[in-house]
Amino acid sequence: MSIKKIITIAAVAVISVLMIYGFILINKIFSANTKFEEKELYVHVPTGANYTDVKKILEPYIKNFDNFEMVADKRSYPENVKSGRFLLKKDMNNIDLVRAMRSNVAVKLAFNNQERLENFAGRVGTEIEADSLSLMKAIKDPAFLKENGFNEENVFAMFIPNTYEIYWNTSAEKFRDKMIKEYHNFWTAERIEKAKKQGLTPVQATILASIVHKESVKKDERPRIAGVYLNRLRLEMPLQADPTVIYALKLRDNNFDQVIKRVFYNDLVMRSPYNTYVNIGLPPGPIAMPDITALEAVLDPEKNDYIYFCASVERFGYHEFASTYEQHQINAKKYSDWIASQGVTR
Repeated sequence: MSIKKIITIAAVAVISVLMIYGFILINKIFSANTKFEEKELYVHVPTGANYTDVKKILEPYIKNFDNFEMVADKRSYPENVKSGRFLLKKDMNNIDLVRAMRSNVAVKLAFNNQERLENFAGRVGTEIEADSLSLMKAIKDPAFLKENGFNEENVFAMFIPNTYEIYWNTSAEKFRDKMIKEYHNFWTAERIEKAKKQGLTPVQATILASIVHKESVKKDERPRIAGVYLNRLRLEMPLQADPTVIYALKLRDNNFDQVIKRVFYNDLVMRSPYNTYVNIGLPPGPIAMPDITALEAVLDPEKNDYIYFCASVERFGYHEFASTYEQHQINAKKYSDWIASQGVTR
């Protein structure tokens, strides 16, 4: 056999080997390498985690870890681990998997209708890395409160219900700082001036809005209710808002899961700074997180001469309003008789 033929055969053999190796390499890189059935799922890498930690997190979801590690090493991922929330999709190949683990995906955090700061912190703590205790500590930090004009009872007014994009690995302090920024973004000079015209600061407006929010789910009625409460404040009358009494009862019992549909006389004389039957003016803090329509109702209330209102038995969900105590008594008796007929005892 000639030298030329030998060289040709050897070259073909080398090329064949390289082609096979290349095919194997391409297969390792580009073949699907997941072992979960969902279309997509999120994995969470805690702050301070290293590559060993990440391997433990990913192990349940990756079919061939050796192939993944080969690509991860080539792309310098072990030295550049990121904390956060990462989206994995079914049948991703190894390049896509490494790329996904470099892309921190924000959480769309929506919150509203929370009754108190503790509930709110618990809600947020299920969505981001910071837990409820660290969130509470950051929010109630004395230096933060003083700097922003809050105290422990009214700082709940800082949170404006909305949907926010937050990275999962956001610390409690960074979350708090984002929320105070959003608070200042909401309270524009125009809104502050509107509150001032009602004799209120932004915090006071939020406290009143929380009562309006709890009084009615009917957004078209809220400006009228806000008008009634503002009339009472101007006359230095007690607000006599049942939702504040209900809040005081829950606070006293340390039980915000209980359902209270009816308020009795003994409840109305309970000693609590949140009981607006025995105290004149606003309670010391919000009794809930008011939504935007309740805040707008306080800033743009209906101008009326109503002083009283009670739940309507003819238009459920709405209220009957009165300018005189005599008319209010008639309306109140209708409601009292109706609710007694329903057998509601609490």
